[in-house]
This record gives sequence, structure tokens and C-alpha cells, in this order.
Amino acid sequence: GAGPFTLFAPTDAAFSRLPAGLLDELLAPAASDRLAAILRHHVVKGIVPAAEVATFSTITPLQGPPLVVSTSRSGIAVGGADIITTDLDASNGVIHVVDRVLLP
Repeated sequence: GAGPFTLFAPTDAAFSRLPAGLLDELLAPAASDRLAAILRHHVVKGIVPAAEVATFSTITPLQGPPLVVSTSRSGIAVGGADIITTDLDASNGVIHVVDRVLLP
């Protein structure tokens, strides 16, 4: 969509840590609605820079339950995933890279 949005984007390594078979299951055509819901669980409406994320106790994604925001060994965690790279500009918002896939 046009945005603006904030995306908590998992690394490739985060996808490799999913339970065995889950990624293949999600990529099957029959699971397209479930996959879309998981993807929307990584997106927040509006531009939320990392410094602002850190001020929240929770943040609400486009779909699924609120994500708990906490401090972590790397600084900020959202939904239990450490934010490892922050504030990457995108044409329709901002991206924060996380070390886990956020499952609703």
C-alpha cells in the first residue's frame, strides 16, 4: 500500500529458525490467507522511528495482537524479537530489521 508504514522485517536467518516445515507450509497456495496475516503482523501503520518504538509498552500491528516492546541485549525488542538494524528509509515508510519472525 501507499503507507506510510513501519515494517519489522525478519532476517533470512530468522526464517531459518522457524519450526521445521512451517515455511514450506506457509508458502503453499492453500495457506495464502495465513501467510498474509503473518506478514501484516510485521507492519504498523505510520512511520515509527526506533527512538519512538522504545517509548511504547506495546505497538499494534495491522493484524494480530499487540506486540510487547521491551529492552533487550541489543537495545529494543518487539514481540520478543530483537531489533538489530533500525530506521532504514523506504519509499513508503521505515524498516526495522528483527532477528525473529513474529507469529501472531
